[in-house]
Amino acid sequence: MKHLNALVIIFALIFSTSCSKDDNNDQQEIQNFQSSICSNVSGAQAIYWDYSHGLAVPLTQIPTIANPGGQFIHSQYPALGFQMPAGFSAQEIYVPQTQSIGVNVIRNDNNVVWRYVPSSSFQGQVGINDILASEINSMFAFYGFNGTPEVVCTTTSQQNMSVFTIFFGARLLRFGNMTACIWARNMYDTTLNVTFTSVSVSVAPTAEFDSQVFNTFLPISFQLLVIDNGVRDSDLDGTPDNQDNFPFDPTRQ
Repeated sequence: MKHLNALVIIFALIFSTSCSKDDNNDQQEIQNFQSSICSNVSGAQAIYWDYSHGLAVPLTQIPTIANPGGQFIHSQYPALGFQMPAGFSAQEIYVPQTQSIGVNVIRNDNNVVWRYVPSSSFQGQVGINDILASEINSMFAFYGFNGTPEVVCTTTSQQNMSVFTIFFGARLLRFGNMTACIWARNMYDTTLNVTFTSVSVSVAPTAEFDSQVFNTFLPISFQLLVIDNGVRDSDLDGTPDNQDNFPFDPTRQ
């Protein structure tokens, strides 16, 4: 199996330590929140944008599903499991050719989608912008959008680590009456000549996007963050991370 960039690594979970705030003050802090990396957004969209980059956000408690619905557990990787809000269903993603494991969570009216594919691998070096473009084009096709989107925020970064080069890219887009947050992380292994990829897409009607951040996107994401170290296996090689000398390389233990 291939590399799995677990959300616990991708996202830095940072909570506000204040215990004296009431709900009104919490809501005001959320509404007034300004992204530290994109001046074009504020409030819940800014919180979700910064959260996707692993930055501090003003959360005083773990977001949870307010209206519990069905459960999803991936047949090939049970650690990818969570409860969905009522009115949503899950489509399992498993593509043996690219060893892709993931899920599409779709509201019954098809207007809200949370997509997460934590694990795919491709021979050779695949550019981060190519991965993002593929996800964005698939999203546009799903919604039947043929125009030019508004690019609200965009980031791209690169980090060199020994034989690995890690790329991260994210886009916050508005198209039609929809808003979407898309991110991708590539890890290129120069010794194997393989690109390991994780991607996420969160999309909802612009008028609903802020509420979906706290009702759907964050509650599902946070369920994946809580993984016991004794069972977490980031590279899906059958050895838990705390017993694996190379927890992000499925070819070594």
